[in-house]
Amino acid sequence: MSEAMLSKVRKLLAQAEDPACTPAESAAFMAKATELIARYGVDRALLAARDPAVDPVGDRTVEVVAPYARDKAGLLAAVAEPLRCRCVRRRQGNGFAMHLFGFASDLERVELLFTSLLVQAAHGLAGAAVPDGEHPAAFRRTWLAGFAYVVAQRLRAAEENAVAEAGGPSTALVLADRSDRVQRRVAEAYPRLRTAPRRRLAGGGFAPGADAGRRADLGGTGVPGAAATPGITG
Repeated sequence: MSEAMLSKVRKLLAQAEDPACTPAESAAFMAKATELIARYGVDRALLAARDPAVDPVGDRTVEVVAPYARDKAGLLAAVAEPLRCRCVRRRQGNGFAMHLFGFASDLERVELLFTSLLVQAAHGLAGAAVPDGEHPAAFRRTWLAGFAYVVAQRLRAAEENAVAEAGGPSTALVLADRSDRVQRRVAEAYPRLRTAPRRRLAGGGFAPGADAGRRADLGGTGVPGAAATPGITG
């Protein structure tokens, strides 16, 4: 991402996280940051359609560590899918190595957003009161599930709006072709890949987690190192 674009996104993120901000102001900053991220993705895709060398298909690995490693992995998948990336979850110690596939610009967007959202989720969980009689871990898992679900919805909407603003069926065709190429790359690397069974969670945190997901800033702050992924404590 260009330094100018990254600077704009960082400023929006800082404004949205300012305690002095009203909810309406924070939502406005959040919406603008999301719009910039989505517009950047479409612009890069159209540029690469003319010159493929500027945005090649690639892959990278992101380590997701305990506690709540599976839930953090779910958040990463919720970010990756709307941004036209795919991820394969591999067990690694007490966490996971998430193997991401996508075009370079989309992989960059995923890591930017995932880093910021992990921090925001940690802050949200720290302030979420576990109801009396409910197991804290069960509540936090469902909280994270609700957070990830809403984040994915918002990212899909932002991507759809960016495509609509770009105009014409040609943009949709370019993006569909990119998704197909990413999927072929995954199939080459994992010819026997299986879909994980649907997870069943028990806990009352989904609704408050979803509310936090609606308030979350989707601007991003930086690219994580393998061992520097922000944690969510148990």
